[in-house]
Amino acid sequence: MNQDIYSSDPPMGQDPLVLLQTLQLLWTKKELGKLKEEIRRGFARLEDPLAGLLAMLESSSHWKGKGHSLEYCITTELQLWIKAHPAIPQSSTKLKKLQARVLGMLSQCPANLLDPLISIYQLHTADRNYLLEHVSHLYLQGNYKEAAVLSIKLKLQPDQDVEKMCTPLLLQDKANLVEEYVAEYPELQRKLLQTLDAWCDLSFNIRDITRPYQGLSKYKPEKFNRRVLSKLVFRLLERFNADSALCPNVINQQHLRTLKYLFYKRFIEKTMTEENWADHIESTVGENRWLQEHLVQLLLRHCDARGAARWAQRCRVPPEMLPQRVAEELQKLHIQDRVEKVTKADNYEASKKKDYYQLPIPRENIHFLQTWEEMLQCWEKVLQPGQVVGVDMEWKPSFGMVGKPRVALLQLALKDEVFLLDLPQLLEQAETEGEKEKLPHFIQMLYSDATITKLGYGMSGDLSSLAATCSTLKDTEKQMQGVVDLLAVDKQLQWGKDSRKVDGLSPEHSHEQRGVRQPEKGLSLLVQHVLGKPLDKTEQLSNWEKRPLREEQILYAGLALASDAYCLLEIYERLCKDPESFGLGSDLTDSLVGKQSKKPRAKKQLNKQEAPSPSEQECQGPRTEPPRPSAPISPQEFSVVCDNMLQGLGRYLRCLGVDVRLLNNEDEHRKAAEIARQEGRVILTSGLPYQTLRSQVGEGRCFSVNCSEKAKEQALQVLKHFNVQVSLGDIFSRCQVCNCNKYLRVSREGMKQLVESSRQESGEHSAGCLGSQSCSVTMPVCDTAQPGCTPHSEQAEGMEQCGAAAVLAGDTVLQVTAIPPGVLDRAELTDFYCCTCCGKVFWEGSHFGRIVSQFQDVLVASGDTQSIYELS
Repeated sequence: MNQDIYSSDPPMGQDPLVLLQTLQLLWTKKELGKLKEEIRRGFARLEDPLAGLLAMLESSSHWKGKGHSLEYCITTELQLWIKAHPAIPQSSTKLKKLQARVLGMLSQCPANLLDPLISIYQLHTADRNYLLEHVSHLYLQGNYKEAAVLSIKLKLQPDQDVEKMCTPLLLQDKANLVEEYVAEYPELQRKLLQTLDAWCDLSFNIRDITRPYQGLSKYKPEKFNRRVLSKLVFRLLERFNADSALCPNVINQQHLRTLKYLFYKRFIEKTMTEENWADHIESTVGENRWLQEHLVQLLLRHCDARGAARWAQRCRVPPEMLPQRVAEELQKLHIQDRVEKVTKADNYEASKKKDYYQLPIPRENIHFLQTWEEMLQCWEKVLQPGQVVGVDMEWKPSFGMVGKPRVALLQLALKDEVFLLDLPQLLEQAETEGEKEKLPHFIQMLYSDATITKLGYGMSGDLSSLAATCSTLKDTEKQMQGVVDLLAVDKQLQWGKDSRKVDGLSPEHSHEQRGVRQPEKGLSLLVQHVLGKPLDKTEQLSNWEKRPLREEQILYAGLALASDAYCLLEIYERLCKDPESFGLGSDLTDSLVGKQSKKPRAKKQLNKQEAPSPSEQECQGPRTEPPRPSAPISPQEFSVVCDNMLQGLGRYLRCLGVDVRLLNNEDEHRKAAEIARQEGRVILTSGLPYQTLRSQVGEGRCFSVNCSEKAKEQALQVLKHFNVQVSLGDIFSRCQVCNCNKYLRVSREGMKQLVESSRQESGEHSAGCLGSQSCSVTMPVCDTAQPGCTPHSEQAEGMEQCGAAAVLAGDTVLQVTAIPPGVLDRAELTDFYCCTCCGKVFWEGSHFGRIVSQFQDVLVASGDTQSIYELS
């Protein structure tokens, strides 16, 4: 019998309510396939499907509920049926009647029915005035949300009063609906922002707005105050990318809060220097008279008349705005002498030495870099395999303003020196020279090089600001390798009441002993725990975007910033040296770098019986390389060509004396096979190219490196596989730039003469910049270092007498101007070593020690234990 109900052919003009009963039965039985079929057949038999749907909706008692319903299913199926069966055009009178019936139920129907009903009954074509009247009627009945939603669906906003429509919504805490209401209309966005800003005027009585709506359901007056409205304004300004000039009241009050915060930091907390504080006051107040008046009031509250006059002078407050006693003091003030300022800075530093962490390197080793020529010395020293670099960034404090801050200073700390990069100046210079990608390229190389360990504290936030500074750096975080975020380490450390004392100062008593009012936090607290004293953060809120920078900023604030980056090196060294005393695992170095490098964990070495997983096979290639040679070989007997995916590996092997050819990024893999055949080299590659390259060279001349390993681990893998035994004499026996293995030894005095002659010839009188200038005298290569030893040899014959030489035979230019200031004055340096191929100059340093420490497991004893490099 039920089968007859939904399979019979009802006559034309069937009663829609009878159809509804049939559909309800199928809906109850959850026979959805038959339900949809019956809906389509039923509408085909209705005399007027549009009127029939309304009759069914009006008679149903369940369609007003939320979520999926039978009525929703019927409505959407009719919508699809109409598209497939264009209906006979309705007369305008009949359609208007249907539209009137639909409007009457739209305010009560669930949200998912709005769009289908508006489409079916063509409400967008209805008389606009009629629609506006209906929405207005809903509004007067207190159905504010329904009125707004229907206005959005019917796009009626341009003909409505935005303040009138949005006020009750804000009182009901429906700010999201307000945003949606104005989202597509820039003019309405501006009007809304101006309205909200007017409400935030201190002279405006907000109760005047709320009074007519006090009986409103879900009324939340606590959500309707100046602070909440100000936050909404800032959110709308950012979302709609609107001009902040539309909201002077909100912006002024934000600046006033900034002023009060600055006064708190300077006079209550006392953690800002006068110069730093004044910079921010000047930047915040500017020429705004309203803010200047409040500034004077704050000055009188926290200073005497003379102090108020001094800062009023600095901030250029017009005398007529000052109280009489402040104006009188202003007339007596004189600009302080420059010598007094410098003396004050020196006294400031001296007073801080006993309380705060001090940079262990001299001030002359801190380089403030503003030109690309100066940057080259940083580039060369930082991008060295095995280097450990402390990284920190500074920007102008936002004080709650909209948008991400732009990095103003990038600090890079090495073991012996610190570089402070003036990013705005460097980017501007590069832009002017048409090479705007130069600096981003350097930063990307630094972060993506797995052979360089980068130390930071809260790196994610720093990189976010870096991306806001230069859009080409937005993917840096995804590409970075070899990074250690000490914030993650800090979270692992347990500093309880029983935490160990550091350098005789226990964390729980250190504030009292030092007389510091405010407790340390963040990196400063970590420095205090690990190194014994906190960082000096008095310049933390400095305005680093202001140009030119104050001399005081460069003198002692620059010193403090150098400490921020350099302390990361000392913390890392201390934790690595004694991790267990800090509650950390003994494998600290590997675990830290591994967790931060965004790479798969290095897989355990397989036993002979074990087979790699498919994913590992894809990365490593089949493990079918020939057996290792039975007899050990030296690095001088081993020559390789590295695929362009393994440049970091190649640089490490070259450090160890291996003859390495590196493919460039643009080179195709097949070039490695060409070089291997022509020069008898072994190909080092990884992943899929291994299969192709192996077939193009002789047996045993291609090796697949595990691409999930770091470059250092890859180098160890290669050395062990080919039984290459490295001695101390092999380290740096090849030039890291060009792979040459012949050096010219020059005495310190001889190098001084070369540098001075080159400067005189080129007209340059400052050291530290890379250059290729040379004088006209050529020097034959009389005696050079040979492979198998670190770069040292007998003194080149005639060098002392030919002090002006800067060009070797063969037109090789010695890069003498690349030697940084101060190196030639180091008494312990007796000789310099010049690559006879590219002219690169080398001298004693700590880089040798880092490489030795990283590869000590594979070093073998050698009769030649002398080295020009000292372990550090």
